[in-house]
Amino acid sequence: MTGPMKGVRVLEIAQFTFVPAAGAVLADWGAEVIKVEHAVTGDAQRGLVRVMGLDALVPGSTFFPIMEGPNRGKRSIGLDLTKPEAQEVLAELVKNSDVFLTNFLPGARIKMGIDVDQIKALNPNIIYVRGTAFGNKGEERAKGGYDSTGFWARSGAARATTWADAEELTAMPTGAYGDNAGGMTIAGGVAAALYKRATTGEAAVVDVSLLGVGAWSTQFGSNLAMLLGGPTPPPSLPVAGTPGNPLTGAYRTGDGKFVMLTMLQPGAYWPGFCDVFNKPEWKADERFSNAETIVANGYDGREMVKALFNTLTLEEIKTTLSKQDGQWAVVADFWDISQDPSIRANGLVAKVVDAEGKTRELIANPVLFDEENPTLTRAPQFAEHTDEVLTELGISMERLIEMKIAGAVT
Repeated sequence: MTGPMKGVRVLEIAQFTFVPAAGAVLADWGAEVIKVEHAVTGDAQRGLVRVMGLDALVPGSTFFPIMEGPNRGKRSIGLDLTKPEAQEVLAELVKNSDVFLTNFLPGARIKMGIDVDQIKALNPNIIYVRGTAFGNKGEERAKGGYDSTGFWARSGAARATTWADAEELTAMPTGAYGDNAGGMTIAGGVAAALYKRATTGEAAVVDVSLLGVGAWSTQFGSNLAMLLGGPTPPPSLPVAGTPGNPLTGAYRTGDGKFVMLTMLQPGAYWPGFCDVFNKPEWKADERFSNAETIVANGYDGREMVKALFNTLTLEEIKTTLSKQDGQWAVVADFWDISQDPSIRANGLVAKVVDAEGKTRELIANPVLFDEENPTLTRAPQFAEHTDEVLTELGISMERLIEMKIAGAVT
C-alpha cells in the first residue's frame, strides 16, 4: 500500500514522546520524517533505561521500545543548532519540508532558530506545529510539563480515578499515556492543515497541548460540572455493577479476573441474560419484569449477578456471555491486549525488524487505510542518517567533514 502521506516531508525537532509520536504516525502513513537530534546527547528519551520500574531494554540489543514506538519509520541526524554550520543545514531542511514539528519551549526555540517566525522566514509554506504542555497562550505558555502533569493531573483523570478516601493518587496506567493520545491528535491536525494548504494555499500554525488533549478526553465530566455549576462528587470505592442497572459495571470472577458488562437497556437484555445463565427464577421475578422495575431493584440485581459471577471462572463466563446479545468485555492486562484476536485480525500489532535483524512487534497506530495492515520500519539509531540526509541536500563530502570537525553535525 502507498501511504496517504507519501510525498509529504516532515522535519521534527522534538524529544520524548508527545510530539515524536505524531511523527511516528505520519511516518506510518507514508510521510518522510527526518528527526533532528542534539549532536552530542541526542533525544533525551534515549537515556530512559527504566520505565515504570522495569528495564526498558534487553541487554545486548538496540531494540528500545520507548524509542521505537514514537520514532519508528524516521531517519535521524545529529545537529548542534548553536553552530552556524548546523544552521545552514537546518535552513536547507526547512526549505525542503512540508511540516515542522517541535515541542521545545519558547526560549529554547528562539535560541535554536526554530520559532515560528524563524522557520516561516525560511519557508512560508511550511506547516508549523507546536506541541506544548499547557498551550501557547496564557501565563503558562513557557512552562514545561509531561503527560503526568499536563494530561493526567490537570485533566481531572487522576482525580476521577482516585477514590474519595484514598491516601494516594491513582497513577497513570502506563508510560506516555497522554503523550500517545496527544501525538495522534497532532497527526490529525497535520492532516487537516495539509488539506487547508492544498485548497487555500495557506500554511497554518497548529497548536496542540497535553492539557487540551486531556480536557477533551475527560470532557463528559467537565461538561457536567459546568452544567451543575460546581465540582462533581469524588468517586467512591466502586462495587460490582451500578445501583440502577445490574447489567452494567465490572464484576469479579471466581478465578480473580474481571468482566465488564455494559448493557445499557436492562429491559431488553435481562431476559436473555437469565436464559443463558440458566436462571429462570430471575426471569420470572416480578422485581425484574421490565426496565423500570429492574432499575428500582438494581441493588438486589447487582448482588445476584455478583454472587453468580463469583462462582464461575472467566472462561465459563465468556462462553456463556457469548450466547447472548448484550455488550460485555473481559478486563484485559497489557499482555492480553498484545494477544487480543481482534487487535491481531485488524493489523494493530505490526512486525518490525530491529537493527540486529531480529523480528519484533509493536502496537500500530489505530488508523488503517483501505483495510491494509501497516508496514513498519524500526526507529533510527542516534544520528544514523546524518551523512545520507546531508548528501541528499547537496552538501559535498568535503563540506560534511568540515561540519563534523566543527562539531556542527554528528
